[in-house]
Amino acid sequence: MTVLTKEKILKEIKKGRIRIDCSSCLYIGPGSIDFTLGDIVRIFKKNITLIQAAEDLDYQKITKIIKITKNKPFILHPAQTILASTKEKLTLPSNLCGWIEGRSRFARLGMGVHVSAGFIQPGTANHPVLEITNLGSIPISLVPGIKICQVILERCDGLAIYQGKFKHQSQP
Repeated sequence: MTVLTKEKILKEIKKGRIRIDCSSCLYIGPGSIDFTLGDIVRIFKKNITLIQAAEDLDYQKITKIIKITKNKPFILHPAQTILASTKEKLTLPSNLCGWIEGRSRFARLGMGVHVSAGFIQPGTANHPVLEITNLGSIPISLVPGIKICQVILERCDGLAIYQGKFKHQSQP
């Protein structure tokens, strides 16, 4: 697979093969696209004492949604993990896939933006979901609109379309 550079990303956007619904906040770097934090986070309910790992696990039953604003940020405490989605909706063709990666400015604080599910399938059309974790020792204030992660795009060897249950997700 080959990573797309800024020039190739811009060509794919111009052709309409890559679509990002938030063009006003679009920042394309030399080999990635910055995505911003949306205004909804999903936190784990306080009364949960054990989660059984299983294929049919419904994360929505053990979490609740909180809306955040610039005036009402979310405070991410040490050792806490939340789910959040990006403001941007990303649509990829069948020959492109992507990877969600953190930004170094936040990694230096101990914040990770994905626990282990950073792959974006070819043919996906959704708001990427982030599993944000504070691995540091100091609380971190999160506000919507901050450039929270970067997406790296790659060409696939062959064509594929993701058909899973998260294909069109819009919320974490």
